[in-house]
Amino acid sequence: MTLAIRPGDRADVPAVLELLDGATAWLVARGRTDQWGTEPHSTNPLRVEQITGFAESGGLWIGELDGRTAGVLSVGEHMPYVPAVDEPELYVRLLVTDRAKAGRGVGADLLEHAQSLARAQGLRLLRVDCFAGGDGALVRYYEKQGFTRAETFTVGDAEWPGQILHMRL
Repeated sequence: MTLAIRPGDRADVPAVLELLDGATAWLVARGRTDQWGTEPHSTNPLRVEQITGFAESGGLWIGELDGRTAGVLSVGEHMPYVPAVDEPELYVRLLVTDRAKAGRGVGADLLEHAQSLARAQGLRLLRVDCFAGGDGALVRYYEKQGFTRAETFTVGDAEWPGQILHMRL
């Protein structure tokens, strides 16, 4: 089955939050609470506001399999906690997939869509950041998708470890 990718909007915010909640529950079930904690994203007003902002920005994309949301991509300007670069870029602000669809290439297809969006805008740089703690599996995932490690960073008092990765187009 091919992933259908369509623009997202405010009506998709509950589905995005549901995917984020599901991913958090999946992480918690595996004892990996250091990435997103233990609380659902849908109960965090700041996270709801952020996802609503993604939807209103025009950079939200919904990946569907069998008519159901299987993954979400948000692209736009770099996140405020990440250093700017001295060239135009497209930044992957969010990538989350339905854990029940793992292994079906949903994330890879959405990242290919991000590359297409960047190329259509004449951009030659695609960046993303991710959690760099734990066993480093998320960083390795992005490397398998063609990204290269760039800077590391930390966020907040707990010093959440992050990794910036980039891809030249």
